[in-house]
This record gives sequence, C-alpha cells and structure tokens, in this order.
Amino acid sequence: LLLLMSILSFFGCGKKAPEYPADTLTTRDGTQITITFFRHASLSVEAGGKYIYVDPVSGYADYAALPKADVVLITHSHYDHLDVAAVEKLLAADTEILCDRTSAEAFEMNCYTMRPGSVATPRDYLKVEAVAAYNTTDGHLQFHPKEREDCGYVLTIGGSRIYIAGDTEPTPELKALKNIDIAFLPVNQPYTMTVDQAVEAVKAIPHVLQLGVYGGQAGFRLIKLNGNGADRVQNGLQHFTIIHGILPPSDIQYNRESLGCQGTAKGSGADFRLT
Repeated sequence: LLLLMSILSFFGCGKKAPEYPADTLTTRDGTQITITFFRHASLSVEAGGKYIYVDPVSGYADYAALPKADVVLITHSHYDHLDVAAVEKLLAADTEILCDRTSAEAFEMNCYTMRPGSVATPRDYLKVEAVAAYNTTDGHLQFHPKEREDCGYVLTIGGSRIYIAGDTEPTPELKALKNIDIAFLPVNQPYTMTVDQAVEAVKAIPHVLQLGVYGGQAGFRLIKLNGNGADRVQNGLQHFTIIHGILPPSDIQYNRESLGCQGTAKGSGADFRLT
C-alpha cells in the first residue's frame, strides 16, 4: 500500500491545492492582507491567517480544498452569489455568516442579517457596514430592485476600508461613501454598471486608492491608478486594479508603468480610462 501511494504521488496523482490569482497589500496600520479572486464576484480576503469569503459559489472554486472561513459575506440571493453548498464547505464551528435579508432565509436566519445601513463587528479585526445595492437605469430596475435590500459591504481591516459593491449601479448611497481605500465594482451588462458608470463611480468616491472591477469570467489584472477620485495623483501612490469581466484578457490592454490607468476595451470600442 505504501509503495502504491508512493508511485501515485510520483506520477502526480496526489491532490494538489488549487491556485488562484491573488495580490498581497499592506493596510494603513501595517497589516498585510491577501485578496484572492476566484470568478465573477467571488473573492476572499486573508488577514492574519483569518479568511473572509465573499459570495462563494461552487462552480467558481474548489472551496472544500481552501482554508475554512472565519467570516462569509453574501451580497444578495441570486444564484451566482448565493450558494449554500459552497458556504457549507467553508464552515468551521465558529464561522460567522453575514448576508442580506433575502439570503438569510436560506440559512434559516442563523446569521447576521444585514440591511442597508447595518453595521456589524463579527470579529475584533473586522467591521462590516452594509450599503444599499440596486439598479437605477430604466428597464433594468427588475434585476436588483431597491426594495429587496440587496447589500454591498464596506470592510474595515487594519484601518483600511474595502468597499465590495455587490450588484449595483452608481447609487446615491455609493456616491456618499467616504475614505474608501479599495473599491470592487461590478461591470456586467445589462445587470450592473457600464464601463462609463464604473468610471463615474470611481470619480464619485473620494480618495479611492485601489480599484477592482468584476462581473464576468476574465482574468486578473494588476495596474497602477491615480489616487483621490481616480483623476488626481496624490503622493505618487502605487495602485492596482483587478479587471474581471469587462472583456476577455486578450482584448484588454493597459499601460502598467504609468501612474495613470489607460486601457482600451477593443472588443467594444469603449475606452476605460482613469487618468
């Protein structure tokens, strides 16, 4: 048996831990965090060996092979954001689940039920603020109706504020946010923002230092952005963007060396310029 196991291992039959694109950052108080992207809106944030998972869905990652969750966040009840089976694979005895009021029903209310404006501190290193997430464009209001109270979340970790928008357009609630260091915005037509709306959202949030755009199945992109509203350089800060879902990676070109972000989505002819 030992010989057979050795042979199988030698030929690569042993199970290899999955690898996903990730980036490690330093928060305002010096804490290192690692943000890992899976697919669509599914990601994780690791801080001090603790893992926060956002919108885990079984088809997006091998969650059974990943570290157990300290906290799970669910933004809303659509199938590509809420998957109870995926959450169950991540559960430890003390995992906390935070979710919108519709998704809470799937967990039999055994969770923090978040509504726009709610604030929770599920762990001493983590504060979570719920932000309304909904459509504002005529003809799209049915996708994410305001009255359903879907959520985005602002996570405060190590003194840095990370905004995970959920499925939304540039709402008054989004534009009222302050002191956001990292923002993850959805670009996935017709359900969420257009590229122009994403640019509008970034310009509306003061002091955004780092930006992620998600919504499809494309890859992971690291580039540098201007700070403070995406169009004013501040202290020569180096920023990054996760481009996830505008177009396949081969159709997106970026200047990674400039302090500004210049990119062209060639497939649609739409410019994505944050300079």
